[in-house]
Amino acid sequence: MKAQLDLVGLVVTDMARSLAFYRRLGLDVPADADQQPHVETTLPGGMRLAWDTIDTVRSFNPDWQPATGGPQIALAFLLDSPAEVDAMYRHLTEASYAGDKAPWDAFWGQRYAVVHDPDGNGIDLFAPLT
Repeated sequence: MKAQLDLVGLVVTDMARSLAFYRRLGLDVPADADQQPHVETTLPGGMRLAWDTIDTVRSFNPDWQPATGGPQIALAFLLDSPAEVDAMYRHLTEASYAGDKAPWDAFWGQRYAVVHDPDGNGIDLFAPLT
């Protein structure tokens, strides 16, 4: 049997705050989802991204505890151009989301930047340099 990655799930402390970040990033998240305990969206290419509140996770795993020691996951989002990496980084940080690493030309041939979502997850923004 071969496993296929289908969904990335995030546990969030504040659903509305988290979804606002991902909407600003450009994801198609239902407008009426802010008060839901579980939310999913399908990304281009078919991958799904989901958010669950802590209470939701504890409803089936009562002993669940958040990871400690900093962000445990990073999500990398491909943008169309280096200029869009710069613009998205500016768009998010001007909206008071935490910038971790301002855009730079990485040695591996990409324009790259890192911001944090409201729960501290690393959100990488990148585009090929050529």
